[in-house]
Amino acid sequence: MRTRLFCMKACDPGMRDITLGPQTFKNVTDFSTFLLDRSSGVLYLGAKDAILAVDTNNLNQQPRKIVWDVPEDKRKSCVAKGKTEVDCNNYIRLLEFLGDGRIYVCGTYAFDPHCAFLEQSSFTLEKTEDGGIKTETGKGKCPFEPAQHYTAVMASGILYTAATSNFLGTLFDISRATGPEQERIRTERSINWLNDPEFVSSAFIEASADANPTGDDDKIYFFFTEMAKEYELYTKVKVPRVARVCKSDVGGMKTLQRRWTTFLKAQLVCEDKSSDRRFNVLKDVFTVQHFTGDPSSTHFYGLFSSQWEPEDVSAVCIFSLTDINKVMDGSFKELKKNCDNWMNPEPPPTPRPGQCLNSALKAEGFESSLKLPDKVLTFVRDHPLMENSVTAAPVLVRRGIGYTKLAVTLTGRGAVLHLGTDRGEIHKVAVVGQNTTLLQESPVFPSNEAVNNILLYQGWALVGSPLSLARIQAEGCALFSSCTVCARARGLGCVWSNEEEACSLSEKDPGPGDVVDAALKKCGSPHGRCSPIIQDMRVSLGQRLLLPCVQLSPRPCSWEHPPHRLTRQHHTDLDVTVTEDSLGTYVCSCQEGGPSVRDPTTCLRATYHLSLEGPTVGGSKSPAGSRHIIAVYILFFFLGSLCAVIIMYFVNRREKCGQHQAPDTSLSSDKGRDFTASFVSPQSPSSTSLFSKVFQMEKQNGTTTSTTTTSTLLSNQGNGGPHSGSLSNSKPSNGINGNSSSGELKLASEMLVTNVLGRRTVERASPGGGEMESGERYEIVGGLGDGSNEGLKGLEEELASFPMFRSSAPLAPCEESSI
Repeated sequence: MRTRLFCMKACDPGMRDITLGPQTFKNVTDFSTFLLDRSSGVLYLGAKDAILAVDTNNLNQQPRKIVWDVPEDKRKSCVAKGKTEVDCNNYIRLLEFLGDGRIYVCGTYAFDPHCAFLEQSSFTLEKTEDGGIKTETGKGKCPFEPAQHYTAVMASGILYTAATSNFLGTLFDISRATGPEQERIRTERSINWLNDPEFVSSAFIEASADANPTGDDDKIYFFFTEMAKEYELYTKVKVPRVARVCKSDVGGMKTLQRRWTTFLKAQLVCEDKSSDRRFNVLKDVFTVQHFTGDPSSTHFYGLFSSQWEPEDVSAVCIFSLTDINKVMDGSFKELKKNCDNWMNPEPPPTPRPGQCLNSALKAEGFESSLKLPDKVLTFVRDHPLMENSVTAAPVLVRRGIGYTKLAVTLTGRGAVLHLGTDRGEIHKVAVVGQNTTLLQESPVFPSNEAVNNILLYQGWALVGSPLSLARIQAEGCALFSSCTVCARARGLGCVWSNEEEACSLSEKDPGPGDVVDAALKKCGSPHGRCSPIIQDMRVSLGQRLLLPCVQLSPRPCSWEHPPHRLTRQHHTDLDVTVTEDSLGTYVCSCQEGGPSVRDPTTCLRATYHLSLEGPTVGGSKSPAGSRHIIAVYILFFFLGSLCAVIIMYFVNRREKCGQHQAPDTSLSSDKGRDFTASFVSPQSPSSTSLFSKVFQMEKQNGTTTSTTTTSTLLSNQGNGGPHSGSLSNSKPSNGINGNSSSGELKLASEMLVTNVLGRRTVERASPGGGEMESGERYEIVGGLGDGSNEGLKGLEEELASFPMFRSSAPLAPCEESSI
């Protein structure tokens, strides 16, 4: 029975999970395709320039290796055509059993696909008489580029493929790639048949020998995503499709000669009607028969994403073979010739276009597709698309997660989905009826290695990435190591034993009701699946949190939280910025129930309580992070105050030096040049000194006066020059500059003015060379500051007598010399 198979080799304690990395494969990389010999357990890996054979029963044994690379001249020719050196290798993309002890191997071969034959017994490629590898063309069988999408399936020793068929990757074919030459047929080169498709998967469904009273033919199904022509939108719309061809089809006699006469396609719709969300990009398909030996019980598990979502979203929908065939037997969609839109056509001719040959048609004389009338072939050529779609509701929706591969295990009571992610993880999800439960999320590879292959074999999952291979336990209740995880798998028949502290398979049915919630309450905790434990979280002000709420159903979730605005729902999770108002309890509630349930139930998924960390101060908790921030602010305040004191000290000292320094009676030309170099920059625009506009507040006789010290090179109007600035005492006022008229005349540094005026005072008042009193000198400076035109004119004439002031330096634009 299938329920016993649920715990076979996976429960063997002698086997364990193991991962083989790049070191094991000795620099062999870019694994893209897997082929498992289930009789021996040997796994064949297609890689870059190599084929490996791995014994899955003994992964410690060194893998066998065949090198099949590209000659150097072939690689150089590929690069000369505009391709990169990395892509101009031989990437093995196809491995299929031929049924005669050989494996059909195809590689990109530097954008010129080649195929060869691998002997399984000797693990060698067939050779020609001269010792070279025996090859044949791989065009139409294998993609040209390493990353191009394709699919292939072997049916009775004949290869059926869906791939690109030219160097540019602009032609796409679904074809019978091997077999007799006259029976190698393909699709019509028309965008009505294939419009920029991305091939995903294929399946060969063989008609039952016992339950086939109509004598129906075997069929091959292809799954892909293409650009739709039936929608009138401003942007290109991707739609998932399923196409069907018949195994006995050999093409038409004249119309559709060496083309499929049974090619029909229909749209797959994975839609959540409750939220009006449609997942329109097909990523992977896994085919499984729910009852062994009954092809009609075949179901296709489709992994979807969305073209319209700004972030990653993944969904799983299940389509039955019966529903697909019902749509294929329905009405056709018509393409209006004038505007290339599809509409309902006129009644189809007889026999029905696209129908596989059965006993009734053969009795009417149609033993082969070559005998079909032209009107039937013309109709199927112009009407490959069906009117109705194959619809299904998602059983799983995950937002923020990108699933890449899918495999399914049937347990008798339900199914287990093994989902590979783009971050090297494997997620296990139980599907029992319309209930979906997340069982495990296990990291397998580094986060930069996406899962690109999953094969199920004797209770194990063989998981692959471009660089690594892993064998992990996939089936059996024994892989659930805790009571809570085992309780989540109660719908699959798993029961936790407190005596043995192990999870095992029960022979009794779980029974009606919410079996998962009841099992969780038996784990020694009163909390069930819909009554989660309150998680206390110690937080700091300003901290940003993401509160998770796992929801597998496409139905919505909602949060109850304190009334504040610094929250944002990120899918089902909640983004919170911690403030005083955001502290409190957060509760996530989700709706549950399958697509057919009109009144879904509400289940509490997560509960959190946020409180501040650190000791309580004055009745409130002071977070450590806030204390650190306050200490930094205080430190910067004291440093700023210290810098201000130092600046004021140097400004005052400079001012006093300019006032009390004895004048030099012998002003040499070198000193003049030094003054000019230090204080005059005619080439630069007007700029204020670092110490300009520094105010000193002095309290005298109970009143406050403002002293302003300003040092500039040019006036605000740009017509200044290397004049000396003046020191002026302004009266108390609301403005910064007490005397605006004198402020407009400050044109240079006060040190230059003080020295020049000091010498001028000495020369006039003390001819004998004696030094004049500092008070008298201040009187002259003060008089200058009052705006005496005669004093300024005399000063300019005296300055002009010095050699350093006789010729002005070149001025910048918009400047005007006043010397």
